[in-house]
Amino acid sequence: MAKPLRVLIVEDSEDDALLLVNALKDGGYEPKFERVDSSEGLKSALSQNEWDCIISDYSMPHFNGLAALRECRKHGADIPFILVSGTIGEDIAVGAMKVGAHDYIMKDKLARFVPALERELADAEVRRKGKRAEEDLLHAHDQLLEAQRITHCGSWEAVSGKLVWSDEMYRIYGVDRESFGHTREALLELIHPEDKHVLLNSFQTTLSGRQDLTTHQFRIVHPDGSIHFVESSSKAYFDSSGKPVRVIGATQDITGRYETEKALRQSEEQFRLISENVADMIAVLDLEGRRIYNSPSYKPILGDPESLRGTDSFQEIHPEDREKIKHIFQETVKTGIGQRAEYRFLSKDGSVRYIESQGSVIHDDQGNVAQIVFVSRDVTEKKQLEKQFLRAQRMESIGTLAGGIAHDLNNVLAPILLSLNIISKKLTDEQSQKMLQMLELTAKRGSDLIRQVLSFARGVEGERTIVQVRHLIDEIGKIINETFPKSISFHTDVPKNLLTISADATQLHQVLMNLCVNARDAMPNGGKIGIKAETIMLDEQYKRMHVEAKPGLHIVITVTDQGVGMPPAIMERIFEPFFTTKEIEKGTGLGLSTVLAIIKSHGGFVNVYSEVGKGTTFKVYLPAQEGAQAAAAEEQEKPPIGNGELILVVDDEASIREITKATLEAYGYSVMTGSDGTEAVAAYATHSNKIALVVTDMMMPYMDGAATIRAIQKMNPKVKILAVSGLKQDGDVVKQETVMFMQKPYTSEKLLKTVSELLHQK
Repeated sequence: MAKPLRVLIVEDSEDDALLLVNALKDGGYEPKFERVDSSEGLKSALSQNEWDCIISDYSMPHFNGLAALRECRKHGADIPFILVSGTIGEDIAVGAMKVGAHDYIMKDKLARFVPALERELADAEVRRKGKRAEEDLLHAHDQLLEAQRITHCGSWEAVSGKLVWSDEMYRIYGVDRESFGHTREALLELIHPEDKHVLLNSFQTTLSGRQDLTTHQFRIVHPDGSIHFVESSSKAYFDSSGKPVRVIGATQDITGRYETEKALRQSEEQFRLISENVADMIAVLDLEGRRIYNSPSYKPILGDPESLRGTDSFQEIHPEDREKIKHIFQETVKTGIGQRAEYRFLSKDGSVRYIESQGSVIHDDQGNVAQIVFVSRDVTEKKQLEKQFLRAQRMESIGTLAGGIAHDLNNVLAPILLSLNIISKKLTDEQSQKMLQMLELTAKRGSDLIRQVLSFARGVEGERTIVQVRHLIDEIGKIINETFPKSISFHTDVPKNLLTISADATQLHQVLMNLCVNARDAMPNGGKIGIKAETIMLDEQYKRMHVEAKPGLHIVITVTDQGVGMPPAIMERIFEPFFTTKEIEKGTGLGLSTVLAIIKSHGGFVNVYSEVGKGTTFKVYLPAQEGAQAAAAEEQEKPPIGNGELILVVDDEASIREITKATLEAYGYSVMTGSDGTEAVAAYATHSNKIALVVTDMMMPYMDGAATIRAIQKMNPKVKILAVSGLKQDGDVVKQETVMFMQKPYTSEKLLKTVSELLHQK
């Protein structure tokens, strides 16, 4: 198969040019040629095309071979140039080759033409390959130098005690080629004094051959005093006897990377400190919703955050809210736009918490969403306050409606009652008198019911006088002893020096009777009703636990029963008007709503505590008389101060736990806290030799107060314990010498006094 060949022929004779082309064809080539016969034509052909060879006649009318040769050299192309002539002598041909021609052929000896051309083409290819290799080598060298400059990484070699550095090494160490001594000693002078041993140990490791490649990091000091961090790797080469003959290596300035890593570590530490010290819960999730990180704030509702790593973050979301939150999460992953959401959460104790979360995204280096960050807040208390507010609004609306209805009913009943007296004088027969009496009783019952509705609706304002609660309780006791079943006993605990209040005695009588009647109905098989009254000082700490409270002296009336108790769902609704759990015709649902309305109209508030099977306690708080309050405040003793004693506070209510902790710490005590009995036992087992007193709630999930006390007493039978609860505790566990009981809610004064008494008890 013919070989293609691009030939430029410089010849004034077209016939001679064709002879050359035919010779090439006979030699196995397929020439593509162009003929020129002037300097301009040659220049044009050289600039427009690439040629494999140039064949030139020596003598032409207006041009010659030597001029063509000079033009080719000027163009810079390394192309085989062969002279073909029938007139030049040997000496002229040799001279032409000295100035750059590759060969010459006499026209009468064209048999030499093709072999000479093949030889020159082969030589030209060798020259081209050599030139390309040289160019590639130079290019690679330039690339290496540029790469070293960009990466701030230099190369070096140590031979016979001398160092050979690349240009970048001088820039890394901040010295110039002339001033550097190129010895190991000169290098050590540039190393930070505290890191010289690092470099020396690395040299020894490299020269020992124990490692194929040795890498180490150290600091260097530039002549201007600035400190840089470098990383150096080295490898030793040995002769046949195992003696090191050469060490090569690379050194990189990693100051920027070090500073970045340092900043990253600082950023991570800041994130850790923030996440561990904020109340908000911080979670980092992967794109499937699996947990990568959970802040310690999750512990109260989910347990140990470390145990959550890799788990599904959706599994604790309330089933009714789960799909909605999954959809929001997927939208955030898809769009990269964080969203706010509110949902219900199932905590480790099974209770439902309301959570408010704000999502945001973390992008990778390519700008894609890599992780999702959620900052969440437990808004359960906020939701409860909102529910209370809405309930108050609803009750106010119902009250307005009920007040209007009661007013109209009064207008209906008034003429009936007024007419009965007149009718009874006209209808004197026995049957009519009985019917009129029944009608009067029914009308009065309706009138009493209307007064109860009005008390709830807008508070029937009676005359306020100075009232001693002890006298009211005595009157209630007489009624109970005379009218309640004999299976129900009644007990009171009222001090003689109880302060007075400004109140409507009739309305307070109604309040106490309502509470006692409810207590009776809760004990169908009998039991004990207790009424206790005491004077307490409500402080700012107490107000933080109960938003309705106002600081100052109060009279607290506590009504307790041993009845069936109430579940949380019922307790939430007991103050709603017309809500009742009693059978039809045995209750109107207005008793407790009336109680609340009356107490609020007196500037007080009501707390209730109940547990199914363990009875119910109502606490009615009423402001003490102002004059008495001022006098009592003057006589009040300052709360006792602690001496650094360590107290363990255990309560499943975070707000009470934290406020109790803050109160004790403010008065000189050290405090540890636990959210349930298991945490309390674990904490006491670890710090039993330091804990002076344990304050524990009696009603907690998983492990209640009684079980907690017994477990701690097994470790230390003499441990001092303060048991607290909203319900009175009569069990054996609170009747021990080392255990005292305090009923919730308590003031800081009461807490501090009780703690001090218990600590100093012998």
